[in-house]
Formats: sequence, structure tokens, C-alpha cells
Amino acid sequence: MDNRPHIVVVEDEATQRQMLVDYLARQGFRVSGVDGGAALRRLIEHDLPALVMLDIGLPGEDGFALARWLREKSNRVGIIMVTAATDTVDRVVGLETGADDYIVKPFEPRELLARVKSVLRRSTAAGAAAGAALAGAARVRMGAHLLDLDKRVLINLSDGREDRLSASEYDLLKVFAQNPNRPLMRDWLMEVTAHRDMEAFDRAIDLRVTRLRRKIERDPSHPEAIRTVRGVGYMFVPPED
Repeated sequence: MDNRPHIVVVEDEATQRQMLVDYLARQGFRVSGVDGGAALRRLIEHDLPALVMLDIGLPGEDGFALARWLREKSNRVGIIMVTAATDTVDRVVGLETGADDYIVKPFEPRELLARVKSVLRRSTAAGAAAGAALAGAARVRMGAHLLDLDKRVLINLSDGREDRLSASEYDLLKVFAQNPNRPLMRDWLMEVTAHRDMEAFDRAIDLRVTRLRRKIERDPSHPEAIRTVRGVGYMFVPPED
């Protein structure tokens, strides 16, 4: 049995795809190359990889749509978005769809390798941590909701409705739940949740907190559960009741 981490490269340009496959294979990984969403879906049905490299500009079903589908399939598959865009909007959107990292073309092979290894390390650590946390099947009260760490959903306390969370939303809420009443610095949140590019991810952290407040707060304009700590970052305050 081949125990090497399996990486799938999703790239419609054949020369670029083969170059990436060959390079990663030389680094000791088991690598497959596919040209788009249909081929990726067929492959994953019988072989769930450790990491998928997704080109954003795929014809037909783009990288954003495939990232969402992958996250619905599994929270343990690492996802790296590959884009030629210089606009940070594409990068932030990619992160919000559940990607773990991104890299901009053209890139140095050593930078790619470093990002691949980083995502694989985080995926392995997250899987182990999740297993330990889920052993207690914990639920944490957050504002007007319960965070179910087992099902990875928010449960509305008023009507019992379950709201699915993206991987990035869940990761951030879990960090808050594990550190109640502690001011958490933005750069620390970057470190423990994603190791993303500093400038782009700083913006993504603020966007994600804003979106989470809309989901969990009774009044998002006056947050009580996730509070801003001026000059520091954010703090989760459990309800007194």
C-alpha cells in the first residue's frame, strides 16, 4: 500500500499540469493530474486525496465551485487555490469558499513546495485535534446559537434550525470557543487558523468575523459574543446565562 500523501493537480493546461505533477512527484508525493471538475469528481469517488491544487480559471466549473464541493465532501482535504489574478478579491473569495491557501502564478517551485508542506501539516494536526475535541461531542453557547463541534453546525436556539459552516468559519469559531474571555491578536489568529498571506488574510479575518456576527449575534451592530478589542483583535465572551 502506498502511504505517501496523495496530491491532485487540477489544471486544464496540459503542459503546466504535467510540470506540476512531475515536480511534486520528485519531492516524494503521490501525484495525479486532472483537467477539470468532471475528472476530479470521478477520481475522488474512489480515492480521497490529502491535498488538491485548484486552478481558479478552469473552463466550465471554476475553482471556487470545486472548492465548495470539496469542502462539502470533506473538511480534511487540503485545498490550495492557484490563480494568475493580482487582485486580492479573488484570493479572499477563495479563502472564504474553504480553501486553505493560495498561490499566484508565476510562482517559484520552492514556494509551492513550502505551501504544500504547510497545508499538509495543518491538515494532519487539525484532524488529530478534531478527533480529540469530538470525543467529548461538545456544544458551546455563542450568542443566540449553539456551536456543535461534532456536527460542525450552528444551532439556532429559538427554532432549532441548523446552519452549516464553511471550513474557515468553523476553524475560527472553534478557536474562539477554546479561548473564552481572552483577547486574541489578529496575527495569532492568522497563525493558528491558516498561515495565509498577511495582508490578504488580515482582511479575510475581519470579513469572516463580520459574517460570523451576522450568524450568531442577536444584534450584529452591537456584538456581545465576539467583541472587538481595540488595538488587539477579537475576544469571545460566553453569555452569563
